[in-house]
Amino acid sequence: MTDILGEMRKTHHCSALGKKQIGEEVVLMGWVQRRRDHGGVIFVDLRDREGITQIVFNPEREQAAHAKAHSIRSEFVLGVRGKVEARPDGMVNSNLKTGEIEILVTELKILNTAQTPPFMIEETVDVSESIRLKHRHIDLRRPQLQKNIITRHKAAASIRQYLNANGFLDIETPVLTRSTPEGARDYLVPSRVNQGQFYALPQSPQLFKQLLMVAGFDRYYQIVRCFRDEDLRSDRQPEFTQVDLEMSFVGEEDVMTIAEGLVSALFKDVLGRNLVIPFERLDYADAIDRFGLDKPDMRFGLELQNISDIVEHSGFKVFASVVEKGGIVKALNAKGCIDFSRKEIDDLTEFVGVYRAKGLAWIKVKEDSWQSPIAKFFTDAEKEALAERINMEPGDLVFFVADQPKIVNEALGHLRNHLGKKLNLIDEKEFRFVWVTHFPMFEYDETEKRYQALHHPFTAPLDEDYDKLFDKPLEVRSRAYDMVLNGSEIGGGSIRIHQRERQEKVLQALGMEKKDYEGKFGFLLSALDSGAPPHGGLAFGLDRMVMILCGMQSIRDVIAFPKTQRAACLLTEAPSDPGREQLLELAIKVMIEK
Repeated sequence: MTDILGEMRKTHHCSALGKKQIGEEVVLMGWVQRRRDHGGVIFVDLRDREGITQIVFNPEREQAAHAKAHSIRSEFVLGVRGKVEARPDGMVNSNLKTGEIEILVTELKILNTAQTPPFMIEETVDVSESIRLKHRHIDLRRPQLQKNIITRHKAAASIRQYLNANGFLDIETPVLTRSTPEGARDYLVPSRVNQGQFYALPQSPQLFKQLLMVAGFDRYYQIVRCFRDEDLRSDRQPEFTQVDLEMSFVGEEDVMTIAEGLVSALFKDVLGRNLVIPFERLDYADAIDRFGLDKPDMRFGLELQNISDIVEHSGFKVFASVVEKGGIVKALNAKGCIDFSRKEIDDLTEFVGVYRAKGLAWIKVKEDSWQSPIAKFFTDAEKEALAERINMEPGDLVFFVADQPKIVNEALGHLRNHLGKKLNLIDEKEFRFVWVTHFPMFEYDETEKRYQALHHPFTAPLDEDYDKLFDKPLEVRSRAYDMVLNGSEIGGGSIRIHQRERQEKVLQALGMEKKDYEGKFGFLLSALDSGAPPHGGLAFGLDRMVMILCGMQSIRDVIAFPKTQRAACLLTEAPSDPGREQLLELAIKVMIEK
């Protein structure tokens, strides 16, 4: 079979040529970005993943190549041989890396034709995301997306280099494993050999990396694919990539130091940014108290203030009754926002309603009075205490939410972030890291009426809280830690339980019977009984980290072939009906009628 390329082989990418190469013969290959015919001379912008070079077909210099060039259209695939020449005076394009030169083509091979693309291959394109995902192979030709995917490659390479240099071993763990509860639904895979039984795709390599520490490998890492069948948002996918690591004979500071070094190297290698380490540490209770959320954006102020003690006996019964029932009242001072209209305040009331807040009280602070429907209910002493606690000054607009702590903190925490953007308080070029530590060990699930592990049941409790496991479980703090960047959690982990007795106690505190946890985690308990070292680790979300590095708003823009928010691939039309024969072979009957 004849090679369509013949003797033609690419010598340079389309961004590699400049004035130093003038006079050289080169071979370029790529796609036609655009074609222009200027009085018989044909100009083509040739594009590959690295950039664009202008190529020229001049009938007075090379008639055969020029004759073939008349058939060229957008997205045709070309191979060209030619000579590098300086662009004529006045024709230099300073916006293009190769803008000082052009290639006079002496030989042209049209390697493939192309249908008219469904949208333009440009930096920004006015087309729906569904169309882009349906034609993802076309979408990925756009310079921004190619830059994002290349950045992802650079990030992964930087991470591997750092961890390899620090004594970590890259070890693969199974993709087909057993279902274990880690907070989200598993994706199940039916077994043909063992009919009626299923594998689960891993939500994380958590148990296997702990077993690797028991096996004595000391330092493990993996850039690994994980799967969770959960409701999706712009920063979530059913399949995602983790930078997973684990270390033996360590405490929290050892793991956090390695993690800070990794992130510092990553930002230096990819963005050329020098980060200041160590990062700030913030106790979970302080984060909730000051910012309402466990992933606070530290780039701006607007901290929350708890005023429950001031209003618990006030004449404003809404506040007083909430405190009496064990709830809290918090305030957020929007400095200088007294000119907000009633509509704007109503819109913010709707906003906090999304987070189950039943209302949003407010006070506008004027020079000589408070303007508010609730101002008349406070005594002078209460007004003085509120003004001091909240730092109320003329021109301020103060918001209040009264409810159970979780609702108050979430509503005002998200309102704080919303106002930070609305009021332009955030420096978008700043990278502000913080560690949030000592998370609660458990949370109570009102739907299932039982306690659940906030992170996972293999996280170690603080020694000083261990005795509260059964009588005061919600007061037990864990040895967990999250790395937060600009209000997004980019990584998290913990020191693990390495003693069988303690692991069993935690599982029992979660309401599990011995036969249940032996059945699900017997292999782990046996491993802990065989001489497990103290160990801990964490995992970074690679997709989210790259999204931040690229300045994107959705992780779908940094994943080559992402799923939609309905967990579907529009390009391949997955998921799909496997067909009757395959289902029979797996002994599966589909009960849903079409």
